[in-house]
Amino acid sequence: MQRITVTGRKKKGVNSITTIITSILTAIIALAAGYYLRRIVAEAKLESAEAEAQRIVRSATQEAEAKKREALLEAKDEIHKMRMESEKDLRDRRSELHQMERRILHKEEVLDKKLEQVEQREAALEKKRKEAEIAEQRILEMSERWQSELERLAGMSREEARNFLLKRTEDELRHEMAMKIKEIETEAKEEADKRARKIVSMAIQRCAADHVAETTVSVVNLPNDDMKGRIIGREGRNIRTLETLTGIDLIIDDTPEAVILSGFDPIRREMARIALEKLVADGRIHPARIEEMVEKAQKEVEQAIREAGEQATFETGVHGLHQELVKLLGRLRYRTSYGQNVLKHSIEVSHLAGIMAAELGCDVQLAKRAGLLHDIGKAVDHEVEGSHLEIGREILRKYRESRDVIHAMECHHGDYEPQSIEAVLVTAADSVSAARPGARRETLENYIRRLEKLEAIADSFEGVDKSYAIQAGREIRIIVKPDRIDDATAVKVARDIVKKIEAELEYPGQIKVTVIRETRAVEYAR
Repeated sequence: MQRITVTGRKKKGVNSITTIITSILTAIIALAAGYYLRRIVAEAKLESAEAEAQRIVRSATQEAEAKKREALLEAKDEIHKMRMESEKDLRDRRSELHQMERRILHKEEVLDKKLEQVEQREAALEKKRKEAEIAEQRILEMSERWQSELERLAGMSREEARNFLLKRTEDELRHEMAMKIKEIETEAKEEADKRARKIVSMAIQRCAADHVAETTVSVVNLPNDDMKGRIIGREGRNIRTLETLTGIDLIIDDTPEAVILSGFDPIRREMARIALEKLVADGRIHPARIEEMVEKAQKEVEQAIREAGEQATFETGVHGLHQELVKLLGRLRYRTSYGQNVLKHSIEVSHLAGIMAAELGCDVQLAKRAGLLHDIGKAVDHEVEGSHLEIGREILRKYRESRDVIHAMECHHGDYEPQSIEAVLVTAADSVSAARPGARRETLENYIRRLEKLEAIADSFEGVDKSYAIQAGREIRIIVKPDRIDDATAVKVARDIVKKIEAELEYPGQIKVTVIRETRAVEYAR
């Protein structure tokens, strides 16, 4: 049994190996067959692709040949067309050139004809020029003969005749200039008078000031004449003490119940007046008491000065002034000019300048400030050398006032050319305040001297016959010789006299110059 089994197992193993070998051989045969088949198919496809490629190449070659033939045909047609167009264009250009050549030839013929005509005209002109030179020479000879004859007949040489003509021309030019000046003045007055009158009259109406009188003395009333002896004191010691402390002269004369204080320093005079009134009211008059009262009076005057300055700034609306400037303004309360209180005058100028500046659309505060400070130099002009303009300029610079305010201040008397409208307004306001009736007065001696000087200035001009100063020197009327001054020249004479008055004469307000030319014909019946 075991043998059978072993044999059976051996048979089974042999069968398995055979099966495997068979499978391998089959696979090899199949692979070889597949490879052979694929090679046959690939070779067939390759042959087919080569045949297709050859067909495509033949087809492309045929198409390229066809397109080449078409392109050659088209190129030949295009070349033919271009050749035809070029030949046509060439024919056209040849035709134009022929036409231009014909026109140029025609123009050359015309130019030749014109050149011939010009040459003929030149010859004619040359002939006429020679004839004109001959005629000119004859005319010059005749002119010299006529001029000699005219000199003989007129009795004047050529130089004298030339001077005569120049003088006549100069007179005519002067006449025309005077007429032009008159015409310009008339036009300017017509344009400016209405506006100026309106502004100035409005400013004057809206501003009023007191009328004051200049004085260098003060009067102190006494309860009785016995008080005079007490004021003088034993051997004059009281009056000497008072005069020494105040610097004011006391005049005790026959005037009943009054003592006169005389001095040019208004502040010292006011201080002496207050001290004397206090002594009279107290009744105790001796040197020690006088010193005490003078000291009190000095403090009262300083307080009054400060209050007057503050009141002036408050009244005009000018703020921000240095305290020293306020004090100097207060000192102007005791200063007068031609009888006009300088502080009231400064306040009035400030108001007038501000009102006119408002009407003209200018800087109102600048105009007011410059108007209030325009006479600040007069507060110390008796202590410092120089005019009140120079002193005022230095004061304003010292206390750092603006350049515009200083410029307006120094221009108000015309010493400097105004560079701003506010400076002009301050000058106008100063003139209005000073020139209003009753504002100022002069001493009799200065008044007479001014009138004489005014008439002398007018009489110094050529052609003036007589001159008269009228209306307290506010106007001068000048009568000219009618045979030497005509109506037009009279205008120029008036302007020249005004300029000389402004340059040589000092006067308050303004002076009107009137030139009168009158012609009279007088005959006598016999």
